[in-house]
Amino acid sequence: MYYLRISDTPIDVNEMYQKLVDPQYGGIDMFVGTIRQWTGNVETTKIEYSAYQPMAEKQLEKIAAPIEAQGGRVVVAHRTGSLALTDIAVFVGVAAPHRAEAFKWCRFVIDTLKHEVPIWKKEYDTDKVRWGN
Repeated sequence: MYYLRISDTPIDVNEMYQKLVDPQYGGIDMFVGTIRQWTGNVETTKIEYSAYQPMAEKQLEKIAAPIEAQGGRVVVAHRTGSLALTDIAVFVGVAAPHRAEAFKWCRFVIDTLKHEVPIWKKEYDTDKVRWGN
């Protein structure tokens, strides 16, 4: 069963990984997104994430359910609130019987989350504040 969490509590990567471990899976792929300092020439000092939680959770379920129906397991944790440089903003993990599925599904989850889940970031840069997702 998938595990989906949107919360202001820090993400424990080992705890998330343990939710994926199961004898039926031979491949586990994980993505951990952290707050980076530089995006090209733009220097970030911190990021604040916010979400419309009920809708975000429904969207995450729509992403996870088809993968689970095909025999995979999905774990997603996304932070909200103020995050400093190097803090973990998002964890996506997918377990599958084989590595090819795990890689493919993990990439699908993070890419789809970024485009379809109502989670927004307010990026504090050295020159101004930017909004994005």
